[in-house]
Amino acid sequence: MLEIGLYGLGRMGGNMARRLARGGIKVHALNRSFAVTEKLAAEEVNVVACHEAREMVESLAAPRIVWLMLPAGEATEAAIKELSSLLSAGDLLVDGANGFYQEAMRRAGVLRDLGLSFADVGVSGGVWGLANGYCLMAGGTEPDLARLQPYLQALAPTPETGWLHAGPVGAGHFTKMVHNGIEYGMMQALAEGFALMSAKQEFELDIAAIAELWRHSSVVRSWLLDLSADFLKNDQQLEGIAPVVADSGEGRWTALESINLGVPTPVMTLALMSRFASQGKGDFANQMLAMMRQGFGGHAVQK
Repeated sequence: MLEIGLYGLGRMGGNMARRLARGGIKVHALNRSFAVTEKLAAEEVNVVACHEAREMVESLAAPRIVWLMLPAGEATEAAIKELSSLLSAGDLLVDGANGFYQEAMRRAGVLRDLGLSFADVGVSGGVWGLANGYCLMAGGTEPDLARLQPYLQALAPTPETGWLHAGPVGAGHFTKMVHNGIEYGMMQALAEGFALMSAKQEFELDIAAIAELWRHSSVVRSWLLDLSADFLKNDQQLEGIAPVVADSGEGRWTALESINLGVPTPVMTLALMSRFASQGKGDFANQMLAMMRQGFGGHAVQK
């Protein structure tokens, strides 16, 4: 039986462990909260609950594969540092977080000096990945990806679709970064279009019906439109939803990369700016604008 270590059982990692286990792969699972690991192991026959990293590593037969699904940044860095002292030469460490591709390249170099292999895998699919499979963008060497292939195939929608060896180390996270930048732009376009229709009150448009209509043979049909149609069926006003949209690192990295490469990405970058504005980060600039209008034109300022 194939086996793998999986560290990080959050929304993505937990369901990935389930999909791997249901695909006949033995998953040695680890989470910062053991209660979460224990609960998962009680649900899934092929999941083994581990209390700590050393226990997970020692329970795996060499050469090992350990996959991290931790938040990008400090949590992933700390886990890699700990595991690098526990793993043996020939073991493969996989980072499936939404990490920065240059960090993946740096980590690969550090681990290579210790005799360890490293692969970066961008994972898309959200909370629906368990049922539908995940889209996987992998970066690493050919030999490392050959070892990783059965696990990618188990996680993907089918063994033939939904996974790709994108290129060398860094290519996986770079591809996922661009993917998320595109996602920002697509979401923004749909949101603005429905806002425009909602504002045209004289037509009394049924935007839920329009969303459902567009799902069928329209050129804008998409999973994002499917999700929009689902929640608009129940609530077209969204009055209980705060107009605040968080942003994650990938949108920022995509905008910065476009500047570094000199490639114009106005839609993705403006979508990121709109998220900043929703967080109140444009409030001071708007206050400045109001005061300037009052200064030159005597326009009233709302208090």
